[in-house]
Amino acid sequence: MLKLSVEAQVFPLAEVFTISRGSRSEARVVVATLSDGAHAGRGECVPYAHYGESVDSVIAQIESMRDALAQGMDRLELQSRLPAGAARNALDCAFWDLEAKSAGKPVWELAGIDAPRAEITAFTLSLESPDAMREKARRHAARPLLKLKLGGEGDIERLEAVREGAPEARIIVDANEGWDRDAYERLAPMLVSLGISMVEQPLPAGQDAPLAEIERPLPVCADEACHDRTSLPDLVGRYDMVNIKLDKTGGLTEALALKREALASGFEIMVGCMVGSSLSMAPALLVAQGAAVVDLDGPLLLARDREHGMRFDADGIHPATSALWG
Repeated sequence: MLKLSVEAQVFPLAEVFTISRGSRSEARVVVATLSDGAHAGRGECVPYAHYGESVDSVIAQIESMRDALAQGMDRLELQSRLPAGAARNALDCAFWDLEAKSAGKPVWELAGIDAPRAEITAFTLSLESPDAMREKARRHAARPLLKLKLGGEGDIERLEAVREGAPEARIIVDANEGWDRDAYERLAPMLVSLGISMVEQPLPAGQDAPLAEIERPLPVCADEACHDRTSLPDLVGRYDMVNIKLDKTGGLTEALALKREALASGFEIMVGCMVGSSLSMAPALLVAQGAAVVDLDGPLLLARDREHGMRFDADGIHPATSALWG
């Protein structure tokens, strides 16, 4: 019999974070805790309004599982009891953490994968004026991988400004569904000429069929168009890479399965995150092992991380300690 507790938590951001759909000054997360009386496991999720989620709706989804948990529902049964999304992510990761602490073994061992190592992660520059983005790029020019948020008028100027500010950095860009076919065809050659190595979700999910018809001069990654394994058939021929986020897959269980199937289908792998704390990044780093692109910089965008937060240094983001998760 498992006992459930769930709460909302707020983390102020170090700076206002803006994408093509809006701005935020704080990260609002939901943490689920499962206890068997001897051990407790935690999982964090980030509700995302773009997918019809709110803190209240996600908490309600998690609470709806209280009786099932008390009656013995396990992690595998959870996969069919809740849809892919933030609520299932929090519970799935709490199950993994609890299983690890109960067994006295790390999650990676229970999952049958190799021991994790540090991975270089992108650092995200949010959508601002070209001058502001140039200055921010200068401040972070020593980072090995920058991710640039685009998606509106002035994107060419932003691209040029960031490349000027960080002439040696590897750069990827994320349009967050902010372009149409004409904008992509106009901007793609500019991306190539500036040495951009990948573009993420240039066209809106559901309106991305043109990607199968036009030349893709640099790799195109599916983000909003890829949630779980059921997404993959529609992505073939349109995308070269998929962005796996646990808040979309509904947890580590599906994320690991999606990674295996995506690789078998010929996609490269990106592992990303919503803006959350290290408790969200810890399970994602297990999926990120060996990925072509890792974007787990959520804690770097916070004014403060939670206790026992993950370590970031020149080698990237390091695996969590068991005091945090797993």
